[in-house]
Amino acid sequence: MHVLILGGTSEARRLADVLVADPALRVTSSLAGRVAQPRLPAGEVRIGGFGGPAGLAAWLRTHRVDALIDATHPFAGTMSRNAALAVADTGTPLLALRRPSWAPQDGDRWHPVASLSAAAEALPALGGRVFLTTGRQGIAAFAHLDGLWFLARSVEPPVPPMPSAVEVLLERGPFTLDGERELLRTHRIDVLVTKDSGSAATAPKLTAARELGLPVVVVQRPAAPQGVRTAPDVAGAADWVRGLAD
Repeated sequence: MHVLILGGTSEARRLADVLVADPALRVTSSLAGRVAQPRLPAGEVRIGGFGGPAGLAAWLRTHRVDALIDATHPFAGTMSRNAALAVADTGTPLLALRRPSWAPQDGDRWHPVASLSAAAEALPALGGRVFLTTGRQGIAAFAHLDGLWFLARSVEPPVPPMPSAVEVLLERGPFTLDGERELLRTHRIDVLVTKDSGSAATAPKLTAARELGLPVVVVQRPAAPQGVRTAPDVAGAADWVRGLAD
């Protein structure tokens, strides 16, 4: 049985580890190729796009894929839509592995917004020194905010356009609570901007912001394709695969 994992997340790597241990399964992980030195999962790996829904459907047929798991980032909306369209064409079983969203706790000062552009609109009223954790591709949405100072953290170096006053911090999670506390204090951050990735690896920044009473602009996830079955964790996704194999 051939399983294709649309990956790039920590859950995708853990799922590949679990499935590769089953000799009855052939596991291929597909990575988008946006990171220069990605963490490679176990099993077979392909890197690069498919060429839209039709290209993915063709790949599923050519490589005789029996099950497709969309374990991409919650904000990889285009890839998730392409997966749903491709399986509608091929009939391949599809599961979306989606970690739960973050939930606000007592003391949080969250400002939910629908997009990066809405986050940029909200910032001037919330603070002047911004910790931006939306990834390198999200920095451009804030390039016009010349009156603010930004600390932008990303795995890969961002490309212009960027804000005129920005310090780039190249780091990859997981991050510690002590480290996030120190970062916020050292850079005198007064507002945090993040996407609702739901990842435990990057959640400590939310706790640190809560402790300091900082406002947090939270960009909400795009809507998932309708009709796609989901699992909240690796165990659930692995059980789904085993159920197909039985």
